[in-house]
Amino acid sequence: MRYWLALASLGLNVVAQAGLPASTSNNYAAETIASGLEHPWSLAFLPDGRMLVTERAGRLRLVTIDGKLSAPIAGVPKVYASGQGGLLDVALDPAFAQNRLVYLSYAEPGNNDLAGTAVARARLIETASSARLEQLVVILRQQPKTVGGAHFGSRLAFARDGTLFVTMGERYQRDRAQELDVSFGKVLRIRPDGGIPPDNPYVGRKDVLPEIWSHGHRNPQSAAIHPATGALWTIEHGARGGDEINIPLAGRNYGWPVITYGHDYSGLPIGEGTAKAGMEQPVYYWDPSIAPSGMAFYTSNRYPGWNGTLLVGALKGQALVRLTLKGNQVVAEERLLGNAKQRIRDVRQGPDGWVYLLTDADDGAILRLKPR
Repeated sequence: MRYWLALASLGLNVVAQAGLPASTSNNYAAETIASGLEHPWSLAFLPDGRMLVTERAGRLRLVTIDGKLSAPIAGVPKVYASGQGGLLDVALDPAFAQNRLVYLSYAEPGNNDLAGTAVARARLIETASSARLEQLVVILRQQPKTVGGAHFGSRLAFARDGTLFVTMGERYQRDRAQELDVSFGKVLRIRPDGGIPPDNPYVGRKDVLPEIWSHGHRNPQSAAIHPATGALWTIEHGARGGDEINIPLAGRNYGWPVITYGHDYSGLPIGEGTAKAGMEQPVYYWDPSIAPSGMAFYTSNRYPGWNGTLLVGALKGQALVRLTLKGNQVVAEERLLGNAKQRIRDVRQGPDGWVYLLTDADDGAILRLKPR
């Protein structure tokens, strides 16, 4: 209940804001820290500055700050590496320094070519010559598994109260994002062991999955906790237009596919328009789409004037997008690295204050953003 009250105090009264005219900057360049990664998806910094990096094909690697790749870490769960599926996000337990727990989200294979997003946690064990995951337990599974290789989500974000937010794509079954007995198109909230927090909005209702936090999402591939308010922010892919930034609140409906600022890939409209009573508006949206993936609030001073801004990777947009915020409102948009023509899959602030990026490619790389 205290977590709900804290979020309610945000006083959100959102009016959707269309993407602002974006300025461009050539004042920054990306230096390659490491390469040879097959479609890297997510990056997490260890306390000593090394990185854990997922490859969509199903590999997890340690990477030193000078770019040396480890052999694939043993003990990673089997993944459904097809289409957009595979090994996805990685996050460290807030008490990692003491318990060495690592969380992975991934497309989990099932029988008859079915698959669904899952989350597992395991303990990272290192020796002088190798690393492995032990005591792996699946703590969450998308319900139900289904066919197809699209829209798995999935990002992980630990809230200040220690609960874990998990974003779930609607698996390209748009209407199911509105159904509360399945986990397609949802933000879920669980305890680190997979249990259900007793203050989740639907606890006690037998017709609703108790892990659901919010619904009506399409394919959220960005999630981060706001450093000042503690609120969860997410970004989801629209269809043809309509990529959305949302601040998901407990029990709220974010509209997909009933309302959207996008259109079908055929050009035809989707749903009933852009607004409807009982459905929330995005904080900000892009039309045309940039295909956002990975986001981070920047909290250091390596880049003058950036503290407090929101950084977003763009796949289709092939850029790093920097959004200047005033409270919960976006007041300026800047695009960087557009000349590099790189699909940016993840964005992270390193413990050294520099910004690190993952590129989505057969020969993907870890980049560090530096002033020219």
